[in-house]
Amino acid sequence: MADGRIRVGIGGWNFEPWRDNFYPRGWPQARELEYASRRLSAIEINSTYYGAQKPATFAKWRRETPEGFVFSLKAIRFATQRRVLADGAESIRRFIDSGVAELGDKLGPIVWQLAPTHRFDAADLGAFLELLPASVDGLRLRHVLDVRHASFQCPEYLGLARRFGAATVFTESDDYPPIAEATGDFVYTRIMRTDPGEPLGCGPEVFPALAASARAWAEGREPEGLPRIEPPSPAIAPPRDVFCFFISGAKERAPQAAMALRRALGEDVGA
Repeated sequence: MADGRIRVGIGGWNFEPWRDNFYPRGWPQARELEYASRRLSAIEINSTYYGAQKPATFAKWRRETPEGFVFSLKAIRFATQRRVLADGAESIRRFIDSGVAELGDKLGPIVWQLAPTHRFDAADLGAFLELLPASVDGLRLRHVLDVRHASFQCPEYLGLARRFGAATVFTESDDYPPIAEATGDFVYTRIMRTDPGEPLGCGPEVFPALAASARAWAEGREPEGLPRIEPPSPAIAPPRDVFCFFISGAKERAPQAAMALRRALGEDVGA
């Protein structure tokens, strides 16, 4: 079987420090997505977390990006920033029906980000996962949970997420607990340690290690040296798609870090 596809990107594309840094001097702001999508292979959209976008907006994003490019979407906060997740049915429905299907085959994973104070509750989380639809307008939906409380670092959570086929964000951060186990049929990582003092956002030695981890996941293996909740399985899993995003940290360095990782993977990022 062929290995899974590895996609590397950043959060958003409109950020003032990226002008004359990532974008060429004088590059029109209206064409920043066009430029970014030809240097990266994915972008995580954050604006969908704060408010609904129009179907025409999703369609515009699809038209402006090349074949093979993918957007991941942060789901609307009203669905996840609540004490009882199972009460978010209406917000989930409204978000899924807001026009995300206009992205077509460029629709990547949907990220459901829980509050840092939200503790693991198996019954409530299970009821929430049952609300997440498998498809919209004929498009398969891929869901990933961004859990941010240490109580999720337990085998019970891993088993529940696997039962529903939901992936879990592996976060490289000093602020949120890492969960490196694969709970879905794809892997989603958010790297939040970029350094403003590093021209590429990270030391040059970091990117070969990140590339090796991404390749291992894509091949169905488990990378070595990551924190574990349970021992890695010796069995080889089916190939997985892998999404690596440089988010937060020194955001001004995120595009350089993403392009450096793509180069470490042997990909061409253009001149």
